[in-house]
Amino acid sequence: MIKFKINDKEVQARSGWTVLETARQYGIEIPTLCFHESVASSGACRLCMVELREENWSKLVASCIYPVSEGINVYTETERVQNVRRWIFEMLLSECPSSKEVKEMAKKYGVFKTRFPVQNPNESCMLCGLCTRVCEEVVGLSAIATLDRGVHKKVGAPFLRPTEVCVACGCCVTICPTNAMRSRIDSVRSNTKMQLAKAA
Repeated sequence: MIKFKINDKEVQARSGWTVLETARQYGIEIPTLCFHESVASSGACRLCMVELREENWSKLVASCIYPVSEGINVYTETERVQNVRRWIFEMLLSECPSSKEVKEMAKKYGVFKTRFPVQNPNESCMLCGLCTRVCEEVVGLSAIATLDRGVHKKVGAPFLRPTEVCVACGCCVTICPTNAMRSRIDSVRSNTKMQLAKAA
């Protein structure tokens, strides 16, 4: 077992565990939206940031992808961590302003509005990639993909081309942290059907 400290409390973890996994074992709350035990961690949302301190230096790391090691000192609620967390919540409120889940979590951490411009008031997808990862890693398909880059990034059928790969298993809907896929999957399927009809 690997011994280290979280918030000055000594904890133990198995080799290969992350800081987030260990914190959850001890009931220490670290917020996250893009993490799920069923798929590999990606550190996409960055809400799980924690601070590592050692004598005169410190750094922020994403706890869902940071592996534990002997003797490290982890802090989950420092001023630095809270500032970053508030900043991320503000960005999420601008990127997916219609998500009830994001709003409720942001309020819990004292964030009620965003200073960033809202491009689409009806957007609820935070582009965390959980839907694409569960489709590939668990279902064994790639019926959903992340398309384009930057401000044009979105989730849809690979290459925006008709596909019959989707088996309608519902995993992407179930795993979505902002409930965006519940409404989006219908439009993706209908678009695919329309494209298939046109192709025929």
